[in-house]
Amino acid sequence: MHDPAQQPDGAEKARRNVPDTETAVLWRNRTAVLFDRVPLPLAFCDARGWILAANHPMAVEWGTLPGRLVGRNAQELFHPTGAERFDRIIQALRLRRSARYPIAVSWTSGSGAERHGELTIDLIRDTPDAVPNLLLFLHADGDTKPTAPPQQNGPAEAGAMESRILALAATGLTSARIATEVGLTADGVNYHLTRLSRRWGVANRTALIARAYVKGVLAPHAWPPAPASAPASAPAPAQPGRPEA
Repeated sequence: MHDPAQQPDGAEKARRNVPDTETAVLWRNRTAVLFDRVPLPLAFCDARGWILAANHPMAVEWGTLPGRLVGRNAQELFHPTGAERFDRIIQALRLRRSARYPIAVSWTSGSGAERHGELTIDLIRDTPDAVPNLLLFLHADGDTKPTAPPQQNGPAEAGAMESRILALAATGLTSARIATEVGLTADGVNYHLTRLSRRWGVANRTALIARAYVKGVLAPHAWPPAPASAPASAPAPAQPGRPEA
């Protein structure tokens, strides 16, 4: 016979059935951080295509912040370039005909350029019988067809010092190393980067550099990164041997 003293009481049984809330919150936060830091443009939608969350690379495509994409519908942002239709694809996914569906799309970026690529729609279910959600992966082709004349770099975009700081930041240099290159203090470098972040409405350095390329402040095909307005004979920014932590 079992010793009654060793049998769990009602309180112990209740504790065993209660989910570990702290662990669940911890992993949810970790997942949110990972979602935001993935360099591939991602969006999380409900079964009808309404965006519930988007990461920074996805928001950069429209020159906005991730929060401003929430509440918009993916069917309004992306346009299929073939015979596919979003509503039919979503219906097929809901009927479990496929767990993942790639579709060729076009869209108009925040800089006014027509862009093309592949949007992969992935079906996500919490449980087999739950209403599905959709995860969107965007693979851009990289070719652009400007539909509006590009803006010239100027005070409203970035000054000469700001452009140089952005080019050095794009190489992976720390604020201290950038300060040595441009003759400022680290606080001075951070001041310029903070001003640019506020001016362009971005939240971190990665998004700031991406925005600089979208705006044409940095030369798109130069490595090491260089300001787009720099003369051809001007020396390129120093290339770091190894980025500092």
